[in-house]
Amino acid sequence: MKSFEQTRLRRHTRRSFLGTAGASLALASAPLSADSTLALTPRQSTGPFYPATPPLDTDNDLVQVQGREGLARGVITHITGRVADERGRAVSGARVEIWQCNAFGRYHHPRDRRDAPIDPNFQGYGRNTTSGDGQYRFRTIRPVHYPGRAPHIHFAVSGAGIETLVTQMYVAGETQNARDWLLNGIRDPRARARLVVELLPVPGTGGELMGRFDLVLAADGSLGRADPGLLKALLEANLRSV
Repeated sequence: MKSFEQTRLRRHTRRSFLGTAGASLALASAPLSADSTLALTPRQSTGPFYPATPPLDTDNDLVQVQGREGLARGVITHITGRVADERGRAVSGARVEIWQCNAFGRYHHPRDRRDAPIDPNFQGYGRNTTSGDGQYRFRTIRPVHYPGRAPHIHFAVSGAGIETLVTQMYVAGETQNARDWLLNGIRDPRARARLVVELLPVPGTGGELMGRFDLVLAADGSLGRADPGLLKALLEANLRSV
């Protein structure tokens, strides 16, 4: 099983985030008092390109597909974050899924018939399970735009004691953000900003990027154990062309 849990990346990531992501790191503190809550991560459309069938390789390294020697086209980007409920309590054992188009703007999905190349070295979809303190991480590529959409990565999070969340992550500084109808459908600028992530250079890597996307979900004790069927039903019910 391939992994990108590299000591150098962890060291640089920690050092950089300590200096630049104070708001995000607030999630890593102790649970909040009973009368305090964190703002929930806004929900977004699933879109039509959630995998019809999972690829053979579904790990958290989307840049290298098992059985292939080449790397995906695009700028390697490390996305990390923490999953917590609105009380600030870490959610361990949650399943975090991501999917996105390749560096040419095409999804690995039969519904995507755009005239753009397929990258056989890009996984397009990955999963990760949160650690005991709610942390997750992925190695993927910097998202790119395609007609009508700003660069984005789709996220779905499910787990025990939380409401399933489907949302999207956007990149700070992208000119397309101002024209993206889905992002700007969030009227509250503070809520909208919670989906926009700054990507920073990873020192010593020759151009790789990193970003932190913390996720706050509503607690729901009635959910019990994580139910993949619940997530699948939610995804299938929300097939908008985005």
